[in-house]
Amino acid sequence: MKVLVIDHIHGILQEVLEAQGHECLDMSDAPESEIKMALPFAEILVMRSRIQINADIIRSCPNLKVIARAGAGLEHIDVASAEEQGIKVLSSPEGNRQSVAEHAIGMLLTLLNRIHLADAQVRSGHWSRVENKGIELAGKTIGIIGYGNTGAAFSKILEGFGVHILAFDKYKEGHAYESTMAEIFESADFVSLHLPLTEETMGLVSHDWFGKFQNPIYLINTSRGQIVKTDDMLTAIEDGQVRGACLDVLEYETENLKMPSLSSLPSAASRLMQEKRVILTPHTAGLSDESYYKLSSILAEKILATIR
Repeated sequence: MKVLVIDHIHGILQEVLEAQGHECLDMSDAPESEIKMALPFAEILVMRSRIQINADIIRSCPNLKVIARAGAGLEHIDVASAEEQGIKVLSSPEGNRQSVAEHAIGMLLTLLNRIHLADAQVRSGHWSRVENKGIELAGKTIGIIGYGNTGAAFSKILEGFGVHILAFDKYKEGHAYESTMAEIFESADFVSLHLPLTEETMGLVSHDWFGKFQNPIYLINTSRGQIVKTDDMLTAIEDGQVRGACLDVLEYETENLKMPSLSSLPSAASRLMQEKRVILTPHTAGLSDESYYKLSSILAEKILATIR
C-alpha cells in the first residue's frame, strides 16, 4: 500500500512497513500545499499534529483506508467523517503513557517541594531553608479523572508514594481505583486530568467545577489545555480553592500545538506567567527518547494488524 508520512516520526514505522512490502513516502518537510496534492493518492496517512484532517480533506482522498496518528489525541482528525467513508482511525497512546505519567509526577514533586523557586534563590545567592519546606504526598488523596493509558500509568507510579487513589472514568468500569466524581469532590487533595479534548470536556474545569471540591486542591493537567479555563483557575488560586497547579498544556495553544506570542493573548495569560504557584512546561510530558520510538513502533503494528 502507498503510505504517506506528513510529520516527523521515528523511522521504525517506515522500516516496519517497508519490510512488509508497503511503499512509504516521507513528506514531513514538504509544504502543506504539496502534501494536500499528494493526499488523494495515499492509502495510509501517518501524521501527528501538523495538519487538520477535516471532512473536506477526507472527501478528497478516495483511496484512503487508514489515518494513523503517532500520539494519543485525535482532535486533529474528523473521526466521524473518516468513519463515514470507511476509513479506520488509529492512534498510539500506549507509546507515551509512561513519559506523561513520569512528567506529571516530576511537576508535582517540583511544585510541592518548591524546587523551582529554591533553585532560583540559591543561584541568586539567597539561602532560605524554612521558606522552602515541602509537602509530602504520603497520606494524601489523589483524584485521577480519565483512566485510560496515561491515567492508569500515573496511578501505577503513585502506588509507591503511599497515597489514596480515586479514579473516575465515565466510559470505564471495573478498574482498581474506580470512584465517582462525588467521591473525588469530597475527598481529593490533588486532581490530575487525563482526558481527551472533546465537546464534552472543553472548558470542563471552570469556576463551578472548582466550587464542588470540599478541600483546596492541587491541579495537574497533562492532557489538553482547553479543558481548563485559565481565568477561572487563577481566580480559584487567588480565592484559596486551588493551592497550586502543574500545567504541561495551556488553553492558548494552537491546533498544531504551538503557542502564540504572549502579547496577543488575553490578560489571564500574563497573570499565569507571573503566578509562582503554577509550574509550566511546553506540552512536553509525552516527549522522551523512549516515547518517540514507542509511539511509532506501536502504531506500525496497529497499521499492519488493521490492513491484514
